[in-house]
Amino acid sequence: MTDSDLSAVESGDLRALAGAIIPASAQYAVPGADDDIIFADILASLGRDRDDVRTALGRLAALSGSSFADLTAARRAEVAAALRTEGGSALAALVRVVLLCYYRDDRVMRSLGQEPRPPFPKGHVVEQGDWSLLDPVRAREPIWRRVDRV
Repeated sequence: MTDSDLSAVESGDLRALAGAIIPASAQYAVPGADDDIIFADILASLGRDRDDVRTALGRLAALSGSSFADLTAARRAEVAAALRTEGGSALAALVRVVLLCYYRDDRVMRSLGQEPRPPFPKGHVVEQGDWSLLDPVRAREPIWRRVDRV
C-alpha cells in the first residue's frame, strides 16, 4: 500500500488514467498528469475524494477486464472513452483531483504564462468582462425565503 491507501494496481491504473486525461505535450513543453512529481501530488491530495476515486478505479478495472495500466495504448483510449461516457460523481471527483494537482505544478503554470505562486497576497489581474450579462440575475426576484426574527 502507498501513502494514499491505494493498492499497487489501483495506483498504476490511476497513473495511467491521469496520463490519458492530460498527456504530456512536447509542443508546449509540459509534462502529463502521470509525471512523477504531479502524480505524487495526486496521491497525496486524494483526501476526502479517496472513496470516490476508488469507486471510479473499480469501474475502470471492470471496463478494462484487467489492469488498465497493462492495456495497449489503443485499448486504454477505448476504455477511457467508455468511462467518460458513463461519467458520474466518482469519475468527476477523480478528474477534479487530477486537474487541481496538474495546474498547481510550477512547470505547467509557467507554460501558461503565469507566475508559479499563490494568488494572494499579490493577486492576479483579471480582465474586465461584460457586467451587463448579470442584469437578468439582478432583475429577478430573490430566490430565498426571508426569516423574520421573533
